[in-house]
Amino acid sequence: MSIAGPLLEARDLRKYFPVPGGLPWSPARGQVRAVDGISFAIAPHETLSIVGETGCGKTTTARLVLRLEEPTSGSIIFQGTDLARLDGAHLRRVRPSIQAVFQDPWSSLSPRMRAGDIVSEPLVENAKVTKAEARDRVAELLTAVGLKPSDTDRFPHEFSGGQRQRIAIARALILNPSLVVLDEPVSALDVSVRAQVMNLLKDLQERSGAAYLLIAHDLATVRYLSHRIAVMYLGEIVEYGTSNDVFERPLHPYTKALISAAAPARPGEQRDEIILGGEVPSPTAPPPGCRFHPRCPFAFDRCSREVPLLEEKEPGRTVACHLY
Repeated sequence: MSIAGPLLEARDLRKYFPVPGGLPWSPARGQVRAVDGISFAIAPHETLSIVGETGCGKTTTARLVLRLEEPTSGSIIFQGTDLARLDGAHLRRVRPSIQAVFQDPWSSLSPRMRAGDIVSEPLVENAKVTKAEARDRVAELLTAVGLKPSDTDRFPHEFSGGQRQRIAIARALILNPSLVVLDEPVSALDVSVRAQVMNLLKDLQERSGAAYLLIAHDLATVRYLSHRIAVMYLGEIVEYGTSNDVFERPLHPYTKALISAAAPARPGEQRDEIILGGEVPSPTAPPPGCRFHPRCPFAFDRCSREVPLLEEKEPGRTVACHLY
């Protein structure tokens, strides 16, 4: 994929949440380092997936990109503009170019609005269009996501879970965004409809040219949709590379453990199972050195003393591990 430059680039991005004291007037007892100095880039028309266990910082990263959270420090450069420095009218001008599809299609859709109004709302709020133009655009998007234009008058409870997620996708695409943030877009759906929605996302990307930032823990979804993958552990990116490289030749021990625990991509595929001991350390007091070393089966003395840098080990492949 030949790309002139990134559409979005995060640089040394951090988000710390204060841990409140026991009483309302008590000082904070520390900080949760939800995102702790990560950097990544997304090219136009590309899907970058961020994967990792629950609590690793994936969703906080998505919320920072969407400006639903304010970064503690760092930059989020979108089309040459630092989103972290925008506010008011400047931020409103950028928002239509970045849309989102959330995990639960039931809670993300207003139960009191009809499907047509849900899909058209971003268009009506952000563009000067007539009612006829909005109606035509809604019909076009509903058709594109596999629904009928006549579905515009139905309420969310009249649709299945997969159909509700299709409505959410149509709403996200109605402004022709450059970037769509997909936060666990199929995890709340039945297995039988996940493949349908995944195929839909892939097809719509080919047609619209939008880039995707995919937040997911289901590695089958990640492998099918992604061009590149960033693996997060305890607020940090520990490995970064193309989808094929990461799945076929994982480098970081944590990545190897994640992939060994996932369902095989092909029937009969043999894998060496890697069992991780212990629990994920607290993000308020991460361990010294490599944050993964208390659970790593390959750890040695240096791992507990020295923080490994995320460095390029081969073209397009970076990993933070002293083994390399």
